[in-house]
Amino acid sequence: MSETSCREIEPHLLASAMGEAGPDAVERVRVHVAGCPECREELVRYRAVDSMVDTLRRTPGPADDATLARAQLTSRLADLRSRLVTFGIFPSPLGPLLIGRSEMGVAVVEYLPASGSLTPHARRLLGEEAVEDRAATDGLRAELLEYLEGRRVRLAWPLDPRRMRSDFQRRVLEATAALPYGAVTSYAGIAARIGAPSAVRPVAQALRWNPLPIVIPCHRVIGNDGDLTGYAGKRVELKQRLLAVEGIQALPAGRHDFKVHRESMYTLMNGEVEYCLPTCGSLAERPISELTLFGTRERAEAAGFAPCSSCRPDLHPLPA
Repeated sequence: MSETSCREIEPHLLASAMGEAGPDAVERVRVHVAGCPECREELVRYRAVDSMVDTLRRTPGPADDATLARAQLTSRLADLRSRLVTFGIFPSPLGPLLIGRSEMGVAVVEYLPASGSLTPHARRLLGEEAVEDRAATDGLRAELLEYLEGRRVRLAWPLDPRRMRSDFQRRVLEATAALPYGAVTSYAGIAARIGAPSAVRPVAQALRWNPLPIVIPCHRVIGNDGDLTGYAGKRVELKQRLLAVEGIQALPAGRHDFKVHRESMYTLMNGEVEYCLPTCGSLAERPISELTLFGTRERAEAAGFAPCSSCRPDLHPLPA
């Protein structure tokens, strides 16, 4: 069978998804999508939308106004299609991970149990019409693995923010996303950055329900005393491992706890353009909420900051 272009196969994709294609067309679609991830993903979407249409047809509507009914159906279909999530489940150094994407962008990143099975929380995030199609998210998986292996410092993914629970959570997650790679601040620091310095507990809750961990790096937010509090439920070791990838040491501070020691971190006073040794001036007396702590000089300089002209961390670096 000769190769079929994506443009030629498009009408057959739709007909096949709706169950209206003949045997020859179905076979052409099968052969084409086996080697074309984009068309395979489109076929999955067509099938899901066709299922939605069937559901909508069985739903009673305004019988006295056909034009209004068609407009409502079109609007609902557009909304359903935009919300449809395609997802894949993959092994990773941190255990099984789920990545889900919609037409807007990446919508869900979720840690799964060792079995790789979907949790009730993951099902709620995905939505009832979610379609599993590992091939559709394989490119995202490859980039995420590069990040977890330290070969990539940024996941430049378009994001679908609609699973954020409130405007407050959106503000918290935006401030968290702005933290540089290889740096940490405290929950109180995030609260201060969004103009709500007393909202430390709400900030912690907003990060607890982050629908996009790793890509929105809530692992870079720590307690005021440097403790790695709360991550993925009680899996604080995942936070420690993610920070280690970025060059930040969090040492054991108990049976299941880890702690970032600020005296071993390069320090940036919020609003300044030069990073310092932790002993520079009054920095040691400042709460972490007023600081950004970097694991290495390289990461501080990659974020655009210069070495302090007084304490000269470039000439007197911290012990490795």
